[in-house]
Amino acid sequence: MQSEVKLLSGAMVTLALATATLVIVPYMRLSDVKPAEGLKPYTAIQLRGRQQYIKNGCVYCHSQQPRSQSQTPADFKRGWGRASVAGDYYYDSPHLLGTMRTGPDLFNIGARQPSVDWNLGHLYQPRAYVPGSIMPSYPFLFQVKDKADPGDRVVVIPPSYAPVGKVVVATPEALDLVQYLISLNHTYPVKNVPPGLGK
Repeated sequence: MQSEVKLLSGAMVTLALATATLVIVPYMRLSDVKPAEGLKPYTAIQLRGRQQYIKNGCVYCHSQQPRSQSQTPADFKRGWGRASVAGDYYYDSPHLLGTMRTGPDLFNIGARQPSVDWNLGHLYQPRAYVPGSIMPSYPFLFQVKDKADPGDRVVVIPPSYAPVGKVVVATPEALDLVQYLISLNHTYPVKNVPPGLGK
């Protein structure tokens, strides 16, 4: 009986320490985080696009958290920008940090690829824009028509990838997703960056 009490006591202490380390301390450190200067709330269109980002599983292959130069110099060399800080995610719920990098980090994709046309074409057929890309295409976010109707957003696709004699038109979901991607531009300066985070 005495060994069972010791075992239970040890388990409770371990659980308490783990909870304090993984939940309570981070919460206390981040509870007063304010939005980074220059960070703007998402618009309604960008929020709809963010839902498309989640719905289509983009978060499974793309991260949104470049690391510091001291931790991973490769992120900075790839041109992904400065390391992220907690205030960059103030308006994100849920946070879409990602855990895999099958594709590039998208924290600053709006600065690297600000073209709506490029992003639409890349969603329709990634290999037309990035040879050898393993990203899946998202043709269900587009309509292929004989001719565009007034008000349609026609996507200009490189001729070798375009459907012959047809036009590709972006759906509202594709347009929303692209607006979200373009909003991912965290090139504003960050004050009080801890040493080693880089620019």
